[in-house]
Amino acid sequence: MTNQFNAKLEIIGVNPFVFVPEKILNSIFKQANKDKGAIPIRGTINEKPFKQTLIKYSGAWRLYINTTMLKDSPKRTGEKIKVFVEYDPDERITTMHSKLKIALAKNSKAKKVFDKLSPSRQKEIMRYINNLKNEASVKANVARAIQFLSGNGRFVGRDRP
Repeated sequence: MTNQFNAKLEIIGVNPFVFVPEKILNSIFKQANKDKGAIPIRGTINEKPFKQTLIKYSGAWRLYINTTMLKDSPKRTGEKIKVFVEYDPDERITTMHSKLKIALAKNSKAKKVFDKLSPSRQKEIMRYINNLKNEASVKANVARAIQFLSGNGRFVGRDRP
């Protein structure tokens, strides 16, 4: 596997990440036919499969490692991990949870703000709610999202839009 490497888990703010070697980045850029913006990738961390997006932040391309990719990843800073990455040509569609859709339909102010958010921020909110495990969490977090979009409080680690 030519796109396999070992990397030290680092952290920026609260976000664990690894740097992807330049040779592998160039291979992914060639396959994606771009070297700007978000680039969808897939791979494995310690042989566990994942899908993620490669992004450039503060002048460097980083693979952010969330807790679904690596359990307790923020607490594992400094650990060496085995990574395999490749470009993911599969189309990715994030659907809106029905409870969020209903709540936005009932709150025009929140809906207007949501519609003005960047597509990546919209997906971030939708993915967060879609990944919740039980209905009580969905209900509570949809309410928090509506409050956030209405200009009150924080949601998914973000300040008000």
